[in-house]
Amino acid sequence: MADKGSQSWMPSYKGMSSDNIKGLLLALSSSLFIGASFIVKKKGLKKAGASGVRAGVGGYSYLYEPLWWAGMITMIVGEVANFAAYAFAPAILVTPLGAVSIIISAVLAHIILREKLHVFGVLGCVLCVVGSTTIVLHAPQEREIESVTEVWDLATEPAFLLYAASVIAAVFVIIFHYIPQYGQTHIMVYIGVCSLVGSLSVMSVKALGIALKLTFSGMNQLIYPQTWAFTLVVAICVVTQMNYLNKALDTFNTAVVSPIYYVMFTSLTILASVIMFKDWDRQNPTQIVTEMCGFVTILSGTFLLHKTKDMSDGLTQSLSMRLSKHANEDDFDPEGIPLRSQEALRP
Repeated sequence: MADKGSQSWMPSYKGMSSDNIKGLLLALSSSLFIGASFIVKKKGLKKAGASGVRAGVGGYSYLYEPLWWAGMITMIVGEVANFAAYAFAPAILVTPLGAVSIIISAVLAHIILREKLHVFGVLGCVLCVVGSTTIVLHAPQEREIESVTEVWDLATEPAFLLYAASVIAAVFVIIFHYIPQYGQTHIMVYIGVCSLVGSLSVMSVKALGIALKLTFSGMNQLIYPQTWAFTLVVAICVVTQMNYLNKALDTFNTAVVSPIYYVMFTSLTILASVIMFKDWDRQNPTQIVTEMCGFVTILSGTFLLHKTKDMSDGLTQSLSMRLSKHANEDDFDPEGIPLRSQEALRP
């Protein structure tokens, strides 16, 4: 029994293929660039907001800020590396490696932006990484794709079309109903749009990456209209993601935005990949349950990050109430008679 068990697991430990190693290195370098870009863009947004209309309330003054563009270029470099990684390695392996960007963003936010992350926020980040690692270690092997038309056939099956329609409907509802009411107070609104759109963009990026990889190897995929359809979807999704990610960064703490965005984006991308590529059809129940435990772990991390924000707000409100109470005690005598006139209290 032991010999059979060891033999069944041996293929998993023979090492990674050269393509998977390339994808791994590209994904890690992508996380480094993207993690740093969050901080540089945040600095640019703060500087632009000091002299113009903030992005969080609909302003676009950051477009004239060189620091924001430096962060944008850094992010583009990271996204290009990420794009290339999807051409070499499975999406279910590449996407969770974005956990590295959480660590980079949190460390740089603490050093450069002086943003504090509560101890439970740190625990939330750790849970996100642990959950993602669990998913990676038990992820299924990706099916071989040899043409962009194969991806198109998978994308036009009823199950994925239903998922795509649900995502598009949810995005429109959030943009036109929830953002006007809750955009400035609920972080999940902006991040939800980015993550939902991102799950569709990754599937298109995967298809486009395969098309370019095959084209460079001598099998021209640019003659297929499907390649250009996926290119159009990628362009629309990236523009939408960048717009609402800027709003989230300008409105909320970077150390909270980055992990929550990572968790939601990773979860929805893996879900989209499972639906489109039918990954679970090639797995046993134990592997599926283990992956679900990974999902629960990263969702727990998200919950802790939310509680971190609530606790910070609660402390701020409590402090403000105490200061206000002391101010009132200074302005009134024991019998409640004001000691200063209303005019004297005005700035």
